[in-house]
Amino acid sequence: MTLLKRLWPAMLGLVALLGLWQGLVVATGVPGYVLPSPLAVVQALAAHHQLLWHHTGITVIEIVAGLFIGCLSGLLTALALARFHGLRRTLLPILLISQAIPLFALAPILMLWLGYGMTAKIVMATLIIYFPVASTCYDGLRQTPQGWLDLAQTLGADRRRRLLRIQLPAALPALASGMRMAASAAPIGAVIGEWVGSSQGLGYLMLNANARMQVDLMFAALLILVTFGVALYFAMDALMRHLMPWHEDRTSAQG
Repeated sequence: MTLLKRLWPAMLGLVALLGLWQGLVVATGVPGYVLPSPLAVVQALAAHHQLLWHHTGITVIEIVAGLFIGCLSGLLTALALARFHGLRRTLLPILLISQAIPLFALAPILMLWLGYGMTAKIVMATLIIYFPVASTCYDGLRQTPQGWLDLAQTLGADRRRRLLRIQLPAALPALASGMRMAASAAPIGAVIGEWVGSSQGLGYLMLNANARMQVDLMFAALLILVTFGVALYFAMDALMRHLMPWHEDRTSAQG
């Protein structure tokens, strides 16, 4: 399946959505400070491209750093839970409790502890990514067919080798689902942190534009954020497909 065949339905839906948006603005005559037209958003992108480029760079760094740290720490946590059974009773309840705390409630505390710089936003993005990756990967590790593990043990593989060479490859489809979820959610943590307190980034720019009634600029920043989030999702999807060629073949055969 080529990339174009996979993307054209989404592109067609996007064109239809933009057409509906433009038609709604023209038909209702809604003021631009309430809902700007797609053309006005494109004009704002062109007029403020340097400003948008600067703030986009800050947010992208926060998102990518948070995604990397969150995915890596989630993977290591899942491996530790599968390898050391004593950690499960201690660590699993802590993970569940941490997910019961709303992210918005943590944001002011992180700003107090870490300041209003980039570090707090990276931590926010890491927190929102960490649990989906850890939980899906751990579930995948637990669901490894017992026959595979028994065969590896018969051949003389120790627990560490069974974990890394049998369980981890078997858990890749579940890990891929978690990492796709993480890629979609990564911008949320960074933008929430920028909303709570920052002096740069797309979230800050959106709040500033909203206060100045520059709704077209706010929509332009939102468009960039959505575009990067979608691109990040497809990049993660392509990476996981590359790491699982056998899973790709099976999916294609079923299709």
